Amino acid sequence: MKKLSTLLLTSLAFSSSLLSATLDEEITNSSLVVYNSNLGLVHEQRALSLNTADTSIIYEGVAQSIKSDSISAEISPNVILYSQQYRYDALSQQKLLQAHIGKKVEVRLLKNRNEFKIITATLLSSNAKKSLVRTLAYKIITVNNDDVIFESIPDRLVTKPSLLFNIKTLKDTKTQMKLDYLISNISFTSNYVLNIDGNNANLTGWVSIDNKSGKRFEQTKLSLVAGDIQIQQNNHPQLYKSMQVMSDAPRVKEDAFEGYHFYTIGFPVTLANNETTQIQFMQKKNIAMQKLYSATLTNPLYFRGEKTSKASQFIHLKGLDTPLPQGKIRIYSKQNGQSILLGESSIEQTAKNSNIALKNGINFDVKVTQKVTARKDTKSFFNVDVEYAITNSSDANKTVTLLVPFNTYEDSKVTTDENYTFTKGNLVTFSVAVDANSVKKFNVNYESKK
Repeated sequence: MKKLSTLLLTSLAFSSSLLSATLDEEITNSSLVVYNSNLGLVHEQRALSLNTADTSIIYEGVAQSIKSDSISAEISPNVILYSQQYRYDALSQQKLLQAHIGKKVEVRLLKNRNEFKIITATLLSSNAKKSLVRTLAYKIITVNNDDVIFESIPDRLVTKPSLLFNIKTLKDTKTQMKLDYLISNISFTSNYVLNIDGNNANLTGWVSIDNKSGKRFEQTKLSLVAGDIQIQQNNHPQLYKSMQVMSDAPRVKEDAFEGYHFYTIGFPVTLANNETTQIQFMQKKNIAMQKLYSATLTNPLYFRGEKTSKASQFIHLKGLDTPLPQGKIRIYSKQNGQSILLGESSIEQTAKNSNIALKNGINFDVKVTQKVTARKDTKSFFNVDVEYAITNSSDANKTVTLLVPFNTYEDSKVTTDENYTFTKGNLVTFSVAVDANSVKKFNVNYESKK
């Protein structure tokens, strides 16, 4: 237990000395809830002893980034809470000098070129470089600030980020003080590693907590919240978008709560200040996957001549039975026992059972050529014939998707022997099987208003 010293709270309405209650240094119950957009919620609990003479509680060690208007303190029915304030006096020479005005200090004086003597004096005033002191012989002299020696740190300086509570204690009480407050400069992101093997893949997810809040969280219960949390800042509403953490890892528990999803890491976590901590939070094995190839081509209304395009390649994952937070995914495979990076992609927040398409680069062996073979445009309509040729120079059969933007109206027409569908409203979409080391060609006639 730690008996905290008497402290003068100059910002309070009255200036009498306030006696501080005895607050245990040990935090017996701590938790931290982290949102994705620079926001965290801290909960702490400490043993507290009060007697009727105590008029204040000094709660040391809160985060420097505390939102002082978010503090919620639960003490005891025997304690009346009048006011509270956040105090942190980062030690500096000027703060120590100002706190010692009118107090005894020691001063180092030059006796000769190589020798100093130390005298006792009263500090009278101080500016940026010099101080006035009165010696025991009642002489007033000017000295350099660097030559003033302090014996201790005055009680009025609060040298750790602290909350000061002005209270009235109705009777002697032993209780638990519970404290909740919001902090900034803390957030989390997610990233993934996807290892593919044939038509299957293994996905591992990591969460990275970046703590720059000004506080170290020691062996705390860590949770992440999914949902759109509305916070008022500067009288303007702002949505803090947090991310959905996967719940199937044995050490991550998910609960629905008040319209949000609450995810708890199943072991105590230490988060040092100014450090990033990574935690594995999910792992899925033997996910069914496909390799897809796609090229977005030119709207036939504007197309003239001939053009060759490259095909992007995608990894398509069958919908997982758990939500995924947004984040970067690195895709790996093995060649002759050696891991090879195939590319990087990213996902937005993804609901469970949603299919995922990850672009991981441009395919070396697949190219698509589009060529106008005829045009019969009028002032109001266009009519164009386009030949598409898909070249597959690899030793494996591939299915290539072609996406053709097309201005569709009630009387628009697409005429071809190749099967197609409309996707996203205006994309004429062909899914074409192309044999290994071959070229597949087909023709399409487009007719529509301009």
